[in-house]
Amino acid sequence: MGAMSVSQVIQVTLVLLVVAFVARTNGQVCPMQLGNLNVCAPFVVPGSTETIPSKDCCLALQAVDHDCLCNTIRIASRLPTQCNFPLSCGN
Repeated sequence: MGAMSVSQVIQVTLVLLVVAFVARTNGQVCPMQLGNLNVCAPFVVPGSTETIPSKDCCLALQAVDHDCLCNTIRIASRLPTQCNFPLSCGN
């Protein structure tokens, strides 16, 4: 894995902070579980050459409660609209 640029580190940190903030409504366990997903950063950072998540990433994802993960994704997907930030994502 190549070194991440400062911009990529900031992007990953911002995503993790938003996810943790959104997840606070699910109690203390959900944010902790989501925080453990930081091992997935090399896979999700834009421009990454990693095409397959690591075993640690997959284990961390499997350890997240289903409702915690689904609620976080649902809430995070609404943020651009709620913040009046037009966003159109491709594949």
